[in-house]
Amino acid sequence: MATTSTARTHWNGSLTEGSGSTELVTSGVATFDVAWGKRAEAGAGTTNPEELIAAALATCYSMALSHGLTGNGTPPESIDTEVGIDFVPGTGITAATITVSAKVPGLSEEAFSHFAEDTKNNCPVSKALAGVEKTLEASLEA
Repeated sequence: MATTSTARTHWNGSLTEGSGSTELVTSGVATFDVAWGKRAEAGAGTTNPEELIAAALATCYSMALSHGLTGNGTPPESIDTEVGIDFVPGTGITAATITVSAKVPGLSEEAFSHFAEDTKNNCPVSKALAGVEKTLEASLEA
C-alpha cells in the first residue's frame, strides 16, 4: 500500500527578489523559509530545494543501509550520513556526494563497502535521483 508524503510551498514575488516558505505538511514538524539567492550562496536561516533533497537522500540512505545490514545479520550500532548536493544556476543539480561512516560489529571493511555501494544505487531516493551523478565515501568505524 502506497503512502503519500506532502509538502507545500507558498511563494511571493519574482524568482530573484521573491521568497517563500515550505511546510512539511504530512508530519507538521517544520516550516522553512526559502529564497532563490540561497541556491547560489549559502545562508543561515533560509533553505533551498537542494538542501531539502540532501536531507531526503541522507535519511533514505541511512535507513536503507541499516535495513540491508540488519538483513545480513550484522545490524549497525550507528550510521552517520552526510550528503552534499551540487547546484549550478542555469544547469541544475549536477552531483551528489554521500559520506557515510558506521559502526557495525562483526562486519569487514570490504563487506561494508559492498553494502554502502549497493545502498548508493538502490535506496528509493537515490533511484529517484538516477540522473544525478553520485560519489560515495564510506568508512567503517572500529
